[in-house]
Amino acid sequence: MTVIPYGRQSIDAADIERVAEVLRSDWITQGPAIERFEALVSDYCGGAHAVAVSSGTAALHIAAIAAGLGPGKVLWTVPNTFVASANCARYCGAAVDFVDIDLATGNLSVDALRAKLDAGPPPDVLVPVHFAGRPCDMAAVHDLALAHGFRVIEDASHAIGARYGDHAIGGCAHSDMAVFSFHPVKIVTTAEGGMVMTRSAEVAARLRRLRSHGIDPGAAFAGDEPDGPWSYAQAELGFNYRMTDMQAALGASQMGRIEDFIARRHHLAARYDRALAGLPLRLPDRGGEVRSALHLYVVGIDRQRTNVSRRQVFDGLVERGIRPQVHYIPVHLQPYYRDQGFAAGQFPAAERHYAEALSLPLFAGLTEDDQDRVVAALHELLA
Repeated sequence: MTVIPYGRQSIDAADIERVAEVLRSDWITQGPAIERFEALVSDYCGGAHAVAVSSGTAALHIAAIAAGLGPGKVLWTVPNTFVASANCARYCGAAVDFVDIDLATGNLSVDALRAKLDAGPPPDVLVPVHFAGRPCDMAAVHDLALAHGFRVIEDASHAIGARYGDHAIGGCAHSDMAVFSFHPVKIVTTAEGGMVMTRSAEVAARLRRLRSHGIDPGAAFAGDEPDGPWSYAQAELGFNYRMTDMQAALGASQMGRIEDFIARRHHLAARYDRALAGLPLRLPDRGGEVRSALHLYVVGIDRQRTNVSRRQVFDGLVERGIRPQVHYIPVHLQPYYRDQGFAAGQFPAAERHYAEALSLPLFAGLTEDDQDRVVAALHELLA
């Protein structure tokens, strides 16, 4: 029996050929494929500068540095995310706090954010997370950022291809920066990889320096003339967060199919919506003036309507050759963050979401027959 995963990359012959072309070329890293990929993503997102890096986590890290985070500074994000959304602040020596979510969407609750801002000092940086590919209410976040003086980095790791009103996520219409991830289960993949988007040329230049050891190629030393064309100068402490040309070539090829990938995900999500409507499940909210990228299709086990637990459903699916996932264990409940003083009960909506959540298989290559296997299993387990 074939196992159906919750997510999977979609690689075709054209993707393989684009990577092979790079392997046959003179450049396999720090070459022209990087700029081509960056230009494609920039154009797709409406013209923001694109800086490709080795992972989504690397993107968050250098975005946090570029936003000015360091000791004595504070970042706020949501508990319903992967740990990297918070860890990027800790890498910089900054403190972390959390804002609870809207249970209907899994995204940052604007009401909870407003209440937290009214109760005390604002953060230096806010990282709203576009959970499962659905954009947060970025206009409201932007208004609060202007009123309270904090910077905004969108964690759009799930959300390339998403839209908020007339704006593409990644265009930074309501933020200082946005971050994408190109992990294999994301909308498009570079195997591993990430990208920072910004509308500021100055910030983009610094991000490029940070991804490559803090070095400016050809720059002078302390005001002196460069020794020659081989010169380089380390202006600040940076990192080796570069993406390879092989990865960039794969990403550029994948960008040619991004709309097909998203359309397929929406088709499959609509089938789930219809087929699961009668079960004791909380289905994802897909309404409003947004287009989700639909990285995930997350249901909630409604314990008021069934005695079957989330664990029983999870195990029952696995026994039937279906591998779901759970997104996410709230970050504030992780041992590291408990050691920072956080405790259960502080963010009840995120904790309830986690207690109920189950991510069902959803990816561009999922066949309708396999999706029907998932639906039939859920009906059998929850009937």
